[in-house]
Amino acid sequence: MSLRKNSEIDSIQGDEGTKIKQYFHPHNTLNGINYSLAQFTLEPGKKSKLHKLNSSEIYYILEGSGNLRIDGKDHNLNHDDSAYVPPKSEQLIENTGTGNLRFLCIVEPAWEANSETILE
Repeated sequence: MSLRKNSEIDSIQGDEGTKIKQYFHPHNTLNGINYSLAQFTLEPGKKSKLHKLNSSEIYYILEGSGNLRIDGKDHNLNHDDSAYVPPKSEQLIENTGTGNLRFLCIVEPAWEANSETILE
């Protein structure tokens, strides 16, 4: 079993413009998972850089509201909404609210730096 406490995980700055807390990833989990789970935070008025992953991704909104652009199509997301992003889709997310936008991302297979391309 692996247990990860939010209060014990440091945030890092992501290359795509978000603050990231990595909860589970094959490199920090003993049970050999093939996905990763991370929490992302975007401040009001900020957006991630346009990017794409070789993996599929699921976004789950914990707090705030945002616009998720997938292959040029905009999707308005709010608290408790979720979205599936197919592999190799061009994507970005923008905080459209007045508070922080916090969301979870599940990436399968697990996120790796060499599987992400920043497009801007």
